[in-house]
Amino acid sequence: MILQIGCFVFSIKSRIKCLAEAISSLYGDYELADDSFIDFHVDLNVVNDVSRLFFRKKAVFLSDGFAPFDPLPYQHAPALIEWGMNWCVSSQINTFLIIHAAVVEKHGYAVVMPAPPGSGKSTLTASLVQEGWRLLSDELTLVDLQTGSATPFPRPISLKNESIDLIRCRYPKAVFGPLSSDTVKGSVCHVQPPTASVEMQHQSSPIGWVVFPKYQQGVEAELLNIGKAETVMELADNSFNYSILATTGFNVLTDIVDQADCYRFRYSRLDDAIAAFENLAHSKK
Repeated sequence: MILQIGCFVFSIKSRIKCLAEAISSLYGDYELADDSFIDFHVDLNVVNDVSRLFFRKKAVFLSDGFAPFDPLPYQHAPALIEWGMNWCVSSQINTFLIIHAAVVEKHGYAVVMPAPPGSGKSTLTASLVQEGWRLLSDELTLVDLQTGSATPFPRPISLKNESIDLIRCRYPKAVFGPLSSDTVKGSVCHVQPPTASVEMQHQSSPIGWVVFPKYQQGVEAELLNIGKAETVMELADNSFNYSILATTGFNVLTDIVDQADCYRFRYSRLDDAIAAFENLAHSKK
């Protein structure tokens, strides 16, 4: 299968049944592409684990025949393909500044949300897109080096552990892929992006805000202004290729921050978080 995902074309090959089910449920809205130009050739193959007394099937991710990760249990194939596709872009693309951050858009401006694992970034992102925000990416913010705009790379949103049931109960119409249990990240399940986000996957957006979200149990939702210099430093720390891009990376990053409002955001209730982001969106209408 050859899929157009944002500005990239992926050729995906596998005979793993649970992966076919995941692709079918999560990527049904994406454009099929031809084979005239393919950015990434990825395969998910089955290997036998011979290090144990009994043979156990494992899944191995290959990009152009290279395996960047150790094989994982066969049933983790749906999660492995998503991690592998992130690796392809974050390790091989330098035509964008790539930041480890979610990015969503409303009323023509994007919010970039860098955060380490466990910060509630993906839970917040999943909620916002179910509330009408456009998903540009859950994991990788691609910044155009010429315009400084966020380029869409909308892929299924990765939820872990308690967040899976939280979003499933809150948004019963959301489409979930297969559950991968007992991975190195705990239980992992992906949520299909809204159809509208996929249909707009070629439409970039200027960056209006940089928000560092943090879930903290029991706190009131609060947006705190932070300084431009501090924001540049933290975005650089969260970038995959800032040092490779050198002066270009610095110039792009400082231009983004000059034009954006920058905050730290802590929250404990999703309703409060959604309201706070709605206020942000209305501030630039």
